Amino acid sequence: MAAATIKEFTAADAADAKSWPFQEAQRLIKRMERVKKDGPVVFETGYGPSGLPHIGTFQEVARTTMVRRAFELLTGRETTLISFSDDMDGLRKIPPNVPNPEKLDAFVDIPLTKVPDPFGTHESFAHHNNARLRAFLDQFGFDYEFRSSTEEYESGVFDAMLMRMLEKYDDVMNIILPTIGDERKQTYSPFLPISPTSGKVLYVPMLERDVKAGTVVFEDENGEKVKTNVTGGAVKLQWKADWAGRWFALGVDYEMAGEDLTESTKLSSRIVRALGGEPPEGFNYQLFLDEHGKKISKTKGNGISIDEWLTYASPESLSLYVFQAPKKAKKLYFDVIPKAVDEYWTFLEKYKNQDGAKALDNPAWHIHEGAPPAATPPVSFAIILNLVSASGSADADVLRGFVRKYRPDASAEELAAAEAMIGFAGRYFDEFIKPHKQFRLPTDAERAALETLSARIRELGEGAAEDDYQTAVFDAGKANGFADNLREWFKGIYEIVFGQSEGPRMGPFVKIYGAVASAEMIDAALARD
Repeated sequence: MAAATIKEFTAADAADAKSWPFQEAQRLIKRMERVKKDGPVVFETGYGPSGLPHIGTFQEVARTTMVRRAFELLTGRETTLISFSDDMDGLRKIPPNVPNPEKLDAFVDIPLTKVPDPFGTHESFAHHNNARLRAFLDQFGFDYEFRSSTEEYESGVFDAMLMRMLEKYDDVMNIILPTIGDERKQTYSPFLPISPTSGKVLYVPMLERDVKAGTVVFEDENGEKVKTNVTGGAVKLQWKADWAGRWFALGVDYEMAGEDLTESTKLSSRIVRALGGEPPEGFNYQLFLDEHGKKISKTKGNGISIDEWLTYASPESLSLYVFQAPKKAKKLYFDVIPKAVDEYWTFLEKYKNQDGAKALDNPAWHIHEGAPPAATPPVSFAIILNLVSASGSADADVLRGFVRKYRPDASAEELAAAEAMIGFAGRYFDEFIKPHKQFRLPTDAERAALETLSARIRELGEGAAEDDYQTAVFDAGKANGFADNLREWFKGIYEIVFGQSEGPRMGPFVKIYGAVASAEMIDAALARD
């Protein structure tokens, strides 16, 4: 494991930090001053096991963990993070991505922990997906406590809350009914009984309620009236009441949610207050968009998955992407990956020379929970991508040779940091750059400038500093009509020489690729028909 950069911070440093996790932690502190509770402060994230964990699951746990660590530094208080699975929900529709989906047709509306596992590996569909969730969270090293909705209902953990919900039934109905349509009002109840005949989660009205006995009466699917306890797993709560009941029963102090749940958050908060509790602190983050600005959907398969991101870049780069601007809708697709990778390394390099609040506001502190690695790679991801492009090879040994030539004094840790990027770069180039490379012919001014640049690079030779090569690029453009439009000059280099609209910083590229090889690449571009 690479050595970490451990820094000591004071309470004053934490109080001066302005990054959003510290702002959220400060709001949570004010809540805890009102609540005055003993014991661990409880953070929570929710998961619906009707599908596999995905990038939304990752970003919610990652962001919540960032707030948690900021809060711990500010207060020194003990905390816990609950990852809660809504696995007692009824199966609403058959997922399209499971084997033999027709075998699940008979289990619609059955609690997910009672639906057979279509993959054939676990006790139920929910048990399978819950196992995937835990493996997923463990893969990223998250510290959490897993809780199952079914277990909480059936073990009695929720019993006291359910009795309180029955006691406050009318208050809860008065909160929910104004928000739903007339037709649904006729059958709505915060309690959803489990049918004793079919095992389904029933969306039916309560015909009778006995608060003292803790029972309700409903009409089963066969038309018979059934009296049942609200405790012990005989019923579950409907969505907004369920969320509120969970907060109340588990003493949740902080939970964030997507902006699509803003109104649900408000309603569930009102229900918690009706029960006599205090709703958790939190905020509603914006959802990710695909490259066309449409919301990412598991069903549509648009956008990018966790596995896809990790094919082309590190989990730390993804953590940086979810850290940045959580209240802004951002496009999440393959083109954002290279920038995220290099921004991550830039922040990590800056962290070495930062102290106090500035270090705490650096995303690297949050991504690595206070212990960022010390080593950074000697080259950028963009440079490696362009080395692959220029050399026409993703061979790891070739790329290692370029890196060692550029930084012969690089430490083993720095080279190791570059090693992972070499593999990522080859896969990313083959998939997203190579198929779209499109060279164009130069204008007369661009030809003259490139001829000047090629000659100057050869004149400087192999031993020059990268700043000298960079100056040569500027000078060639200025001398050939681009003095007032250097942006167009660089764009021309990339399109003519590299076959793409963006490219590397040329000084470091020439230093790594070699002066003669770079000049020959320019000459070859000028010789194209």
